[in-house]
Parts: sequence; C-alpha cells; structure tokens
Amino acid sequence: MAIKCLDTYALVEINFGNPNFMPLLTQEIIITDITLTEFYGDIYKKYNLKTADYWYRKLINISQSVSKDILIKAIRFKIDHKKERLSFFDCVGYIYARENNMKFVTGDQAFEDKEGVEYIK
Repeated sequence: MAIKCLDTYALVEINFGNPNFMPLLTQEIIITDITLTEFYGDIYKKYNLKTADYWYRKLINISQSVSKDILIKAIRFKIDHKKERLSFFDCVGYIYARENNMKFVTGDQAFEDKEGVEYIK
C-alpha cells in the first residue's frame, strides 16, 4: 500500500471522528510541516493551547519538511488554478504528494477530480 499525504481537511475530520476518514489511521500516512502548522493553528483557535499541543505531539513524527522547490511549484500551481481558489497549504501538500508518488488525501471538492487524489466525502 502506498504512502498517503493528508491535507488539513483530512486531519480535521479525523479529529471529529468522521468514520469515513478513520481507516487512514491504520495506513502509512504523512503530512507536510505546512499542513501540521495549519492544523495546529486551526485546533488552537477552536480549542486551546493544550489541545493544539496534544495534536502537535501526536503528528510530529509523521510530519515532513518541504523543499523550496516544492513551495515554488505549489505557488505556481495555486496561481495557475486561481479560479478554483485553492488553499496554498493544500497546494503544498498536493505538489509534495505528486513529487513523491503519493496519493493526496482530501475532502476538499476543489481537488476531487485532480490526478493523484484520493477524495473522501
């Protein structure tokens, strides 16, 4: 089974216990540091520091840094698809996944029909 790169949407759904996303926890998954940062901020804003730090500790071992090359490709991808109003965070995850032959897992409809995406409702 191939490694899957999760976006923030997937992490939020896991946090909520969405049964459609829970099987991902038994698979080989990674997130980018950018995704970890966005998710941390989301949890900190919605809950508190303790909860954000809990998730940070839980996810830090599956978090991967991204190169400047990936960041540049991601911003170009975002600009080239500006009508779709894609999140820069998601563009980074998507490009990282594509560059590393991984599936990009999301529930974001903007990515539903893109190559290399595993879309979960």
